Amino acid sequence: MAIGIKRISLGLQGGGSLGAFGWGVLDRLLAEERLEIAAISGTSAGGVNAAVVADGYARGGGREGARAALGRFWRGLSAAASTFSPARPTLVDWAMGGGTLATSPGYQLMQLFSGVLAPPASPLSMNPMIPLLGTLIDFERVRACEEIDLYIPATNIRSGKGKVFTRDELDARVIAASACLPYVFSPVVIEGEAYWDGSFVGNPSLSPLVGEGPADIVIVQNNPIARPGLPMTMSDIQSRTSEIAFNISFVREVSAIRNVGAIVDAEESGVVQTAAVRLHLISGNEALQKLDLSSKFNTELPFLLRLHGLGVATAERWLKENFEHIGKMSTLDPIPVHEAELLTGTDA
Repeated sequence: MAIGIKRISLGLQGGGSLGAFGWGVLDRLLAEERLEIAAISGTSAGGVNAAVVADGYARGGGREGARAALGRFWRGLSAAASTFSPARPTLVDWAMGGGTLATSPGYQLMQLFSGVLAPPASPLSMNPMIPLLGTLIDFERVRACEEIDLYIPATNIRSGKGKVFTRDELDARVIAASACLPYVFSPVVIEGEAYWDGSFVGNPSLSPLVGEGPADIVIVQNNPIARPGLPMTMSDIQSRTSEIAFNISFVREVSAIRNVGAIVDAEESGVVQTAAVRLHLISGNEALQKLDLSSKFNTELPFLLRLHGLGVATAERWLKENFEHIGKMSTLDPIPVHEAELLTGTDA
């Protein structure tokens, strides 16, 4: 490693389309030649971003290859969704701002049916994310990326335990499993076991990053913890319920590392690992929590580019304030994790 280069691991959260904020953060971090990314633990949309980074980085692609791959993926996702997704914003949605799909008939129908008809649980059912991810990501290149270790959690439906897949195991099914919302997608079956979203067990899962890689872990937070108002529709209640559930493991992991210097293993809940790490946080919480809950399903390119720009600017600001502390001390701001309601501008 060259003199002056600082090595970090990344923990990337899920959050549906809000993962485009993570795209922006990654874009800026990859452009920072004073940083080397050694490992990534990514859940749901964070797992997608992790796989895309490895796809672009492999076989000499390096930083610029990874940045280009991220751009291709998110633009390709938007193009595919514009053809196949029923969740498209109306003119009223555009006028309301906030990335909302509140008046989209397709979004409302999707939420209505998800509350009445459960996605098929048969091993023969096909999660639609699998062919899409297989088209947009070259998983042979992902598995060949020796420069960056990858850890992608999913939740075993039968046992309720986490399963952390490593780079050599990754394919479209694994990434789809890590991003499988139970009320939207069919479970993903891998080697006879059915899986749901990895956010239930870690968003992101930090334990795979402890001990093996760099002592500095940078968490990219794009799944809001607090929100300024109450959900008023069944679809918003469903989305907010998932959002709260997906943040519980994240808050507990950060608390354990900060307060007792230990963390519960993502796969073996009876095993506790010492966590002599320095935590850092790049958070979009203050801005993202003001977006409508339905925005997590908005894949319109202007909205994704807006989130990307927010991610770039947030990472730029974080680097200016904290780069010198990497390798020396933790810089994690506890407010977006433990007191996120203070960022909403309300007392509720």
